[in-house]
Amino acid sequence: MKIGELAREAGVTAKTVRYYEQLGLLEEPPRTEARYRIYGPAHAERLEFIVQAKRLGLLLGEVRDILTLHEQRQAPCVHVLALLDQKLEQVQAIMEDLQQFQREVRRLKAESERRLAGLPVGARICGIIEQGIHARGEVALAWLEGRGKARKDRLSPRPS
Repeated sequence: MKIGELAREAGVTAKTVRYYEQLGLLEEPPRTEARYRIYGPAHAERLEFIVQAKRLGLLLGEVRDILTLHEQRQAPCVHVLALLDQKLEQVQAIMEDLQQFQREVRRLKAESERRLAGLPVGARICGIIEQGIHARGEVALAWLEGRGKARKDRLSPRPS
């Protein structure tokens, strides 16, 4: 099968398939005389494995490690269990951080509602922002922005 068909079956783009080949996650397939890549069932199976691993939140480097263990005829499932434990810990930490952020936003909203009644009418756009009522929420917003950046930094670059 050609790259477009393989990509469609796996629910990814052809660009992603080529990227996985570049990273060594997928073996480069043989080509026709016209230089078209021709993929077989083994490619489709491996690509499906990679897609499923990504759905579990595994990074491409982690997937590569799992595939390497498999290729070395070692059982990678113990390694996968350890990775899943790490993912669960990360999810728990994120949930706790989000709950803390939610509490901070609720507190900020309540404070803003109380102070809004005392603000002079005539703000240009929004007195909550213009009068600095939101200043205490900057910590919460910085946390949210930092969380997004930290997550982005942990992810492997991949094609869009």
